[in-house]
Amino acid sequence: MTGKIKILQLGSPTGLYGAERWILALIRHLDPNKFESLVAAIKDDSSLEVPLCAEASKLGFKTHIFHIKGRFNLSAISMLRNFILKNDIQILHTHAYKQDIIGFASTLGTDCKLVTTPHGWSKEPDFKLWFYEMFNRVVFPFFDAVVPLSDELYRPLRYLPGMKGKLHLIRNGVDISEIDSVTELAPEVVSFKKEGVFVIGYIGQLIHRKGIDVSLEAVTALPESLNWRLVVVGEGNQRKALEEKATKLGLNEHVNFLGFRKDRIALLKGFHVFVLPSRLEGIPRCLMEAMAAGVPVIASDIPGCNSLLKYGKTGMLFPVDNAGSLAKRIKEVASDKTLRASLSKAARQLVEQDFSAKRMAKEYESLYLSISHTESTESTAF
Repeated sequence: MTGKIKILQLGSPTGLYGAERWILALIRHLDPNKFESLVAAIKDDSSLEVPLCAEASKLGFKTHIFHIKGRFNLSAISMLRNFILKNDIQILHTHAYKQDIIGFASTLGTDCKLVTTPHGWSKEPDFKLWFYEMFNRVVFPFFDAVVPLSDELYRPLRYLPGMKGKLHLIRNGVDISEIDSVTELAPEVVSFKKEGVFVIGYIGQLIHRKGIDVSLEAVTALPESLNWRLVVVGEGNQRKALEEKATKLGLNEHVNFLGFRKDRIALLKGFHVFVLPSRLEGIPRCLMEAMAAGVPVIASDIPGCNSLLKYGKTGMLFPVDNAGSLAKRIKEVASDKTLRASLSKAARQLVEQDFSAKRMAKEYESLYLSISHTESTESTAF
């Protein structure tokens, strides 16, 4: 094989959260002399803006949006297949169950290799979502490579039949250069700091498994003397319910829901502490970004979070769904500047050493090269 290897990253058309930022971090750090990265999404709702493609385009990468009508329109398969053949795509890298299933069907009978990165599973899915996620795992053995981004996602996949030689663990990585490039704080946090406010922050999806309701319950136990403010950045199907809960708890003067923000890093760098009360995680990208930004972190003691955080060294942990314990951890961090400084320093060092996007990209380069030089035998042509 001569020339660059052309890789199409197929992501979600909604939001710009963990998986989407993961894609952007990866393509920024792949060797441009060896790989040509393209980014695409399947748009099934005319109201969607497809921020993943917009951001990739700003970075100088070629992008494509497949416009379809309805969430389960089979035309998406033929559209993607034709794009792969026309553009000589050698590797299709998919993300999340819908992209995985459409990608699998689109590459059947072609020479295009198929790679997927599982970013996590739903904790309490309804029957329909449970079925799709189960079917997603059923087709994994027919991929050329399945590459979970954490030990927690990797371990159960080892027991799937037909995964021998196809399952690879490449741990999540964060784009440290993107974080370091932001030097000015967002206006909101500048204002808070001038007023001496202790800023407790969260950036991510507003969905049940992220546990933001636990943060709302926890801050009710904080003393007025702390002069605190909870800043919640992001969108999701729980936003309205969370806003109503904040009102019910009498927190409107202390909680700001800012929605999706493109300047999330400028907000993040103004937080005094980042809190992630998740009920389920792979290995959380938002936590790594906070650690790389030098912001002390508190997270629930669950797999994924406790892979990153060593209690009292790189961060603080609390029992999942335990609002009282979370409140205690916030008070500990707020009252001890020396602790905040030591947590920040150790966390940054850990991310630089083990969880950088540069390291992640190098491992993917090796994987891409290995499968692109292997004749397809069973994964995409049968």
